[in-house]
Amino acid sequence: MSMDSRVADVVREAARRVPAFAARLADADVPPDAVRGVDGLTAIPVQTKDDVLARQHADPPFGGLLADGAAVSRVFQSPGPIYEPQLSGADPWRWAPALQTCHVTASDVLLNCFAYHLSPAGAMFDEAAQAIGCPVLPGGVGNLDLQAQAISDLGVTAYVGLPSYLRSLIERYEHAGLDPARWRLRSALVTGEPLPDDLRRALAEWVPTVLMAYGTAETGLLGYETAPGEGLVVPDDVVVQICDLDTGQPIEEGEGQIVVTALRAEYPLVRFGTGDLSRWRDVGGERRLAGVLGRVGAAVKVRGMFLHPRQVETTMRDVSGVASYRFLVDRVEHRDELRCEVVPEPGADATVVAAAVGERVRSALRFTADVALVNDLPDGDLITDQRRWD
Repeated sequence: MSMDSRVADVVREAARRVPAFAARLADADVPPDAVRGVDGLTAIPVQTKDDVLARQHADPPFGGLLADGAAVSRVFQSPGPIYEPQLSGADPWRWAPALQTCHVTASDVLLNCFAYHLSPAGAMFDEAAQAIGCPVLPGGVGNLDLQAQAISDLGVTAYVGLPSYLRSLIERYEHAGLDPARWRLRSALVTGEPLPDDLRRALAEWVPTVLMAYGTAETGLLGYETAPGEGLVVPDDVVVQICDLDTGQPIEEGEGQIVVTALRAEYPLVRFGTGDLSRWRDVGGERRLAGVLGRVGAAVKVRGMFLHPRQVETTMRDVSGVASYRFLVDRVEHRDELRCEVVPEPGADATVVAAAVGERVRSALRFTADVALVNDLPDGDLITDQRRWD
């Protein structure tokens, strides 16, 4: 079946099964039968993450976007919070092709270093590995010493996670004095943050195949490398458009927002704006994504997870003893660092305030941040991204 036919079928079926989607089409004056293919999608306005969040607040838990009777295996909570259903079926986020391009097979042992709690990243890659019959060591985030030991003991051959975390894992293995002959990692699929050339070279000294991929919590795999630095191939089971920020219309030249249409009618993410910026690259006559070149709006991605100003406001609103604050994001030795600068209220115990802020950030935002007490703060945004990628 052609992509145009698949898109038309999904739009018609979603309009029939999901009243909130039918209402969205009606608001845009787009009859379901008018969408006969990919080009017809452009009549539908882009749906942002904030739109989804507002729908979920108005009609919990999924904003009326999940069809009645849809089979859901798990439910996740991403920053916002936005709740995402894991739909039934093998490899529902479609990451298996990216792992297979890294030559991961059923004979490998995969160390999955994405979180398994609340956010969906760990489950995404676990499902993909199971789809190709590859056993998984569910490492999650943290416990570097135990993970390094497991690499040696179990003969781990493949890795998925942040590139900066892989670097930390290599350093921990080396510093622990573990036998270099028992380091058998030969392939790594990395995502969630940029992969500068110097970091890729450092990783490749230990892991022969290091390839980059891109996806989101809502939509799954959206692009993957087949060779280092040659752009991201868009899988053939999803529609990806680069759209003008003002008009929402697809563009072929220049930067725009990555807008996705997933082909599952029971949870219709149609013309979903990821908030990520990219552009198209021509590689040997094939159109590929250039990777993530920035963000639309105020949200910032830190260590592979989004940090939203509205989250920060909600989290810090009732922390006792805090007069004002701001979050700073920086990158040192290819690792994201988060710092919270706090001006205590007059008379507040500085030590107690710092401890309370650190604990609240850990529990509510799921980040570890250095807390610094200061006398004053400049006017500006609640979150300042100081990182440079050049």
